[in-house]
This record gives sequence, structure tokens and C-alpha cells, in this order.
Amino acid sequence: MDNIVVFFENLTSLQKFIWIVGCLSVFWILEGVYPLKKHQYNKWKHAKTNFVLLLSTMLINVIFGLLTVGVFLWIDTTNFGLLHMVDFPVWVEIILAIMILDFTSQYLVHVLLHKIPFMWRFHTVHHSDTHVDVTSGTRHHPIDFIFRETFALLGVLIAGLPVSYYLMYRILTVLFTYFSHADISLPAKLDKAISYVFISPNTHKFHHHHVMPWTDTNFGNIFSFWDRIFGTFMYQDTKDIVYGVDILDAKKSEDILYQLKAPFQKGLKSVEYKS
Repeated sequence: MDNIVVFFENLTSLQKFIWIVGCLSVFWILEGVYPLKKHQYNKWKHAKTNFVLLLSTMLINVIFGLLTVGVFLWIDTTNFGLLHMVDFPVWVEIILAIMILDFTSQYLVHVLLHKIPFMWRFHTVHHSDTHVDVTSGTRHHPIDFIFRETFALLGVLIAGLPVSYYLMYRILTVLFTYFSHADISLPAKLDKAISYVFISPNTHKFHHHHVMPWTDTNFGNIFSFWDRIFGTFMYQDTKDIVYGVDILDAKKSEDILYQLKAPFQKGLKSVEYKS
């Protein structure tokens, strides 16, 4: 276990980049072999918009990376945070760290992105994708991503994490983000079994349905039990899913300038629909 901790402490930017590209590539290939929805769309054209947004979030991530280094140094100096108040085995601390970060920087902020009108404006860009596939996991408006990274720092502070635990979480969240967005069809029983603990591909697809109430369900990223605990979990038939969001122009799903400017439209708000 100590060797694993040391490995993640020394994880390089190149290794993280290779992991991102590797996960994207694997699920991209699987989408072609075992697709959930056989959409008629240009996959590369669709990916271009999402990759441009990925580039913008990667640049923001560099800035937050510098802030995070300062936070880790301060935590190390002051012994601040929950993990400094207990003496658990390393493997228990790692599990707790991942759970705390998954709750604060994924479930909690995701709920707020839907419930707070100002935050929802920017999160609509993620939901405006009318062809959800593995690249949709990279689709975030820059300001949406800033909200997410701010809550990630909050989770680091609350837990008092060492950098190794944080990087373990980041590696896992990349994997689950691409896994849950991937347009892949798992055997129904397998997907359902996975959904009891983790966010499965089918589970997250309901969250991308274009109207309420499904849009406000399944907020988790790694663990599904947050949604089960707080009553936001649902699991239905994927044949009923229509991707997109009801308040943006679906025809401009791949228009990058439209997507960047959309949150600043006057009168942008969610519309209530009957299920």
C-alpha cells in the first residue's frame, strides 16, 4: 500500500494525460462495438466541440493545480482536516478520502449546479449535448468547471488530504466520468448490478434526458449511493431517453461560440414539463 501512495505522490502531468487519452480511447472503441444508441451523427465533428471545451478546462485546471499545491502545503503544516483527527489504516483513509471528494466535488456541487439558477446557466452547456458519448464527459463550460474545482478544493480542506489521495481520486473520477457517459450497451443485469454501488452508463444517461424530472436525478459520479440516500436515484428504460436540454437550441449543440455565450442569454431558465 505504501508503494501505491508513493506512486501517486509522484504522478506526473504526462502520466495523467496518458490516462485521460487512454480512457477516452478505450471507451471510444467500445462505443463502436457495443453502442447503446445508434445515432446518425458525425462522431468526429461532435467530438471537436467537446474537445475544445476540454482544452479550456485543462487550462483552468493548471491554475487550480497551483492553488491546490498551496492548500496541500498548508494542510501538511497545520495538520488541518478530518483525517488528521483519526488514526486509520491507509486503505481506510483512501476510501474515506475518495468518498468525501466524490460527495463534495461531484454530488453536492452537481445538485447545486441544477438548483441554483446562476449556476444552472453554465451547467446547461453540459446538458445541451444531443449525442451523449464518451466525449460528453469533457463537455463543461469554463465557469461550470470553476465551480466544480472550487468544491474539489473544499473537499480537500475538509478531509485534510495528502496529495497522493487526491490524485487517486482524480484518476478514478476520470475513469468513471468517461465510463458513465460512454455510449455503450452493457448486459442489462450487469448494468443494474453496477448501479447499486456505482454510477453505471445507463444510470447517468437518465440524467441527460432533455426534460424534467429525469434531468434532476442521478447526480453522482463514482458512487450511486449518494443519490439513493438523498432520494435522487432513478432507473428506467433507456429507450425513453432523449438527449439535450429544453431551454437551448438543439440545432446548435455543436456550435462552440453559441455554447460559450448561451449562459449569458437574458431570460434563460428551466421549463417545467410533465413526465
